Amino acid sequence: MFENKKIFILGMARSGYEAAKYLAGKKNQVVLNDGKEEKVHNQKQVQELKSIGVELVFGSHPDDLLDDSFDYLIKNPGVPIDHKYIEKAKELGIEVINEVEMAYRLLPDDITLIGITGTNGKTTTTTLTYEILKEAFQDRVHLAGNIGYPLCSFLEKLKKDDIIVMEVSCQQGENFKDFKPHIGLFTNISEAHIDFLKTFEHYKEVKARMFYNQTKDDVTILNIENDQVMSQLKNIQSKTKYFSSKNQINGCYLKDEAIYYYDDKVMNIKDIKIPGVHNLENCMAAIMIAKEFNIENMIIQKVLSEFRGVEHRLEYVDTVNGVKYYNDTEATNIKCTQIALSSFEEPIIIVLGGLERGQNFDDLIPYMSHVKSIIAVGQCRGRVQEFGDNLGIPTFSYERLKDGFQKCVEISVEGDIILLSPASASWDQYKECEIRGNEFKKYVYELKELEKV
Repeated sequence: MFENKKIFILGMARSGYEAAKYLAGKKNQVVLNDGKEEKVHNQKQVQELKSIGVELVFGSHPDDLLDDSFDYLIKNPGVPIDHKYIEKAKELGIEVINEVEMAYRLLPDDITLIGITGTNGKTTTTTLTYEILKEAFQDRVHLAGNIGYPLCSFLEKLKKDDIIVMEVSCQQGENFKDFKPHIGLFTNISEAHIDFLKTFEHYKEVKARMFYNQTKDDVTILNIENDQVMSQLKNIQSKTKYFSSKNQINGCYLKDEAIYYYDDKVMNIKDIKIPGVHNLENCMAAIMIAKEFNIENMIIQKVLSEFRGVEHRLEYVDTVNGVKYYNDTEATNIKCTQIALSSFEEPIIIVLGGLERGQNFDDLIPYMSHVKSIIAVGQCRGRVQEFGDNLGIPTFSYERLKDGFQKCVEISVEGDIILLSPASASWDQYKECEIRGNEFKKYVYELKELEKV
């Protein structure tokens, strides 16, 4: 299928590099193009690709580089869907796929593929699922996709009965044709990534695409309380199972401060360390997948009771002078910050703001009852200041996080929560939001050291 072909790879990063390396080893003629200069890429990887015959074109997208001699265009998920090469490939009749779709077509039949998607919670759910399965099956389990390694990096390593746990993003789903998991899970859906996928309807269709390809031999696990999910997947062919945080259902549910799986008590809620109802939903989702492999409750209890969260997603950092600090820098949209605010009953000092995207902070109003102060930062801090003023919540505005953090420390008292959950992207000041989160954590750790003095 992917041998003795001429293949164009658009975008390097991890998936482009792994795809080029694999395809070059299968007697394909591979051209990799990335608009960034060569010097910004991993030089070891660049030299490796050159040594195995990959033609690398960095720094621009020449108009004449792509022509009808190519058999496939493999698109990096982050490349815009209306990139000029994508449009040209369609005109020339060149199939446009991505590294995940390519790897899926090459997977052996005797492995199990788990695909997890959703607007929020997919990273935590994927991590929980991986940790539970890893505890049960050791090196048979592999973490792939949006938070693991590119799927094609496992093609030469997979053995019979191996299990792949994969987080699937909407950017990956955009170029799915045949891809489908044996077990698919949809955490929830709400409006997001419209700047990339143009409309909410298209976003929903892309998120659901892998489920449309499933057959009656596959399993789909859904959040029965999310109406958008239920509506989008009402006509799928797979065997469907459900979890609920609100009602006792035929599936996984909450009762008497515990999680039940089809009336079997799995564990007590108090033993779960990560806060919020949304994280209970993530735990239930992971339990549903684990039970497809008949994993014992004891293993599930061990993993879920020890798990303290995914870095940068409502991550507990530390407690200093009786104040708890949480890093939720991945909350780059209003919905994520709504979830974060819903996770606490203690008084909250929240750090809001970042890139100006026209986000509607008024959508946070129903979730602000525990907020005692707002720290407005970044490019859109003026609108955050106005938002806080209109609510009568003391609000303090700073361009930089460092200054805002100092104000948090100054006005906090024992029992408070200081929460970085910006409801904004970080690109006004940071290359990526993880850098913002690491900076926040650095300030917490420095404060912790001063407490010891």
